[in-house]
Amino acid sequence: MLWMDDFLLNRLKHLSWPRAMLVASLLGALNVLSFAPFFIWPLQMISSAAMFFLLVQHRHWNKKQCFFLGFSYAFSTLFLGISWLSIAMARYGGMPWVLSLLAVALLAAFLALFYACAFGLAKWIKERRDTSDQVMLLLLLPSLFLLCEYLRAYVFTGFPWLSTGYAHQVSSLAGFAPVLGVIGVGGVSALTAGAVALAATARYWRWRMLALILGCFAFGFGLQQIAWTSPVGQSLTVRLIQGNVDQGEKFDRAFVERQLQQYATLLQQKPADIIAIPETALPIPTSQLPATFLSDLQHFALSNDSHLALGVVVEDVTQTGVQTYTNSLIGLGKEQQNASYRYDKHHLVPFGEFVPYGFRWFVNMLQIPLGELASPGVQQAAMQVKDQRVMPNICYEDLFGMEIAAQLRAQAATKVGAASILLNISNLAWYGDSIAIDQHLQIAQMRTLETGRPMLRSTNTGATAIISAQGKVQAQLPRLMQGSLDGHVQGMQGLTPYIRFGDLTGILLGISALLVAWYLSAGAKASNLLHTQAQ
Repeated sequence: MLWMDDFLLNRLKHLSWPRAMLVASLLGALNVLSFAPFFIWPLQMISSAAMFFLLVQHRHWNKKQCFFLGFSYAFSTLFLGISWLSIAMARYGGMPWVLSLLAVALLAAFLALFYACAFGLAKWIKERRDTSDQVMLLLLLPSLFLLCEYLRAYVFTGFPWLSTGYAHQVSSLAGFAPVLGVIGVGGVSALTAGAVALAATARYWRWRMLALILGCFAFGFGLQQIAWTSPVGQSLTVRLIQGNVDQGEKFDRAFVERQLQQYATLLQQKPADIIAIPETALPIPTSQLPATFLSDLQHFALSNDSHLALGVVVEDVTQTGVQTYTNSLIGLGKEQQNASYRYDKHHLVPFGEFVPYGFRWFVNMLQIPLGELASPGVQQAAMQVKDQRVMPNICYEDLFGMEIAAQLRAQAATKVGAASILLNISNLAWYGDSIAIDQHLQIAQMRTLETGRPMLRSTNTGATAIISAQGKVQAQLPRLMQGSLDGHVQGMQGLTPYIRFGDLTGILLGISALLVAWYLSAGAKASNLLHTQAQ
């Protein structure tokens, strides 16, 4: 990329705005290949660099044109990257395919607005402050991209799926994850993309930018050599169960008894320190389970020195008599003999687990159960398993690394200390045999890098896996098959910088870079004004 063919560069320089929109869409489509299951991470840097190059070369484009240029790029990536959402709405929700794709397009368009604003704001600052290409590419754009991804992770409950940093889970830039988190990794990636664009803009900068790019990757590699956490206690034996229950049958009352028997059998096949089944593997509320179902499982756990983690819907009744439901994990075992452990999902899925205000009409179009669940809040206790503490998260909660870091940070301040192992239970059968499974596994791998802790994953259809504290998949079941994954996991102690400070470090760096860009642009503007007056 540093020595792009002059013909190609000239073609990019002289693109009309309508053709540039098409090129941006194609670059966004290519960007999807940088994530799992393709892992062609250089495409992420190259596509971003090409977008940055277009922005600085076409100085005659106005803010509105730059806004839509960024929108086209981001929309293409997001729409293609999360198109699997339509499977849940159409195949299992009863929505016509056309409308399901339109719904995905609307979500992708909303998420793309953050990147569009980054491009439009960069152009506005450039016009207002007469920003140089160097400042634009190395400070302004990287900082705006970092900040826009931060907002995407929080606004309207957040949906940071396919955040830029995930593409670098397999590159040495992943070394920044324990320090800056995935959003910070995305910011470093944007910096390298800006360096590539600057090298393509002016030959004078090529060797300097090559040194900067190599420096970023070398620094990331160096950070990978640091052991942020250390082993604690004895390793645990684990059995992670993959039920492979068809989503069309999962909540059908005719198949409930068969599913309960299936999981009871799988759970009691043989002992292990921790045995986990997927999210809502028990498809009816606890109040409707057979009378001895949970007590029989508790007896097995106590008799075999095992601990069970059960995905189930829990029904509660408030003091006023109102029934509430939670998507929960119940823990059984020796440490839970007097009172079973319970973790409730707190980060609920819009339209799947709660209805945003004004969108009841949309949910009424679907035929998906459990449309309205309760949330207990982020801070919850970990599950004690022998001398390890296991912190669960359910479904896409592992997408929000800042919340997992906050949980561990709060636990570290208590006498018992922070959890040493992470556990995710999920059900991606809603999305068939799609790339959602691979993308979700990559997300979990990034969480292990940020926290320096291993993660266990028990899923309905995939990817059921054991991930080390270094982000490596140690063992994994083939998708779309019933079975259990046996293995060992070693708990880890200690706090990474990301656990201590969350996204704060990255945000402060982004804001600082933005302020420096503003300051340097003021100097450039004054210099240009003096030069003009002298003439």
